[in-house]
Amino acid sequence: MRHLGAASIVPLHVTAPLNRRMLDRLAPFGFVLIWSSSFIASRVGLRHLSPLLFVAVRMWVCAAILVSVVLLLRRPWSALRGKWQHCAVAGILVNAILLMTAHTAMTRVPAAPIALIQTLNPLLTAALGWPVLGERLAPRQWLGLLLGAAGVVLIVGLAALRSRVEVHLLLLTVGGVIALVGGTLYFGRYCRGVPMLECTMVQFAASALTCTACMWMFETPHGDWTTSAIASVAWNAGVVSLGGMVLYLLMLERGTVARATANFYLVPGVAAVLAWSLLGERLAPLTVVGLAVSSVGCWLVSRKPVPRRRSADSA
Repeated sequence: MRHLGAASIVPLHVTAPLNRRMLDRLAPFGFVLIWSSSFIASRVGLRHLSPLLFVAVRMWVCAAILVSVVLLLRRPWSALRGKWQHCAVAGILVNAILLMTAHTAMTRVPAAPIALIQTLNPLLTAALGWPVLGERLAPRQWLGLLLGAAGVVLIVGLAALRSRVEVHLLLLTVGGVIALVGGTLYFGRYCRGVPMLECTMVQFAASALTCTACMWMFETPHGDWTTSAIASVAWNAGVVSLGGMVLYLLMLERGTVARATANFYLVPGVAAVLAWSLLGERLAPLTVVGLAVSSVGCWLVSRKPVPRRRSADSA
């Protein structure tokens, strides 16, 4: 008698939901790790490339890869009918404007204050999610958002206060975060139901065109294509932009925007850990405390409420 392995015994209709649940649980951790690494890679790349050139090349690489995949898989373009304009708008807001403002600021501002400003995203998204998308937050989730904000302040607040940064660059970063919030809400309102691959392809193609136009209008592009510069662009394009944004859109597709954006609270702490382990930067005790507080806040926002069991009397 032929031996049957475990995979052949478990029905597909059972393993598929298990795989989806596992993916839903791992996606936030993968997103935080990937997004945090972009700060380190960007700091390296900006030593050799002008900021808008850096972002434009990154977007073109992503767009070229996705177009090639769509053509290779012979995916039907009809899936974008009536939706591609919405995907383009969401992509420009979430990718192009956010990254152009952040990379421009990182040429003169340390990464920590920029990471702090980007964590305004969950608060703004949660505040606007109810009137725009009808997504209400429980008191537990509001507490989580406040804890997340407190953890971020513990991590980088003192450093941001002591550093002499240029106000207009920080305001520019705030504008990028507002664009991210708008793009997140816009995606949740108009882009759900569009196949992930086709939607992401349109987003990066629109972002590439936008970044290229802004590069020629607002800077004199220059680049020294060293090994470090190429590696930085490759990492940020292939891993951060493609891998990270796919995970982000997956979280938006599977849950509420508040749960998806709450993961941004973990980015400053994880980025500090990566800087300590990879670049030898000192990891202060305050950073550890802040990371712990942010983690608790993120858990409170993202965990699903446990349904109450019906009692025997009400059956």
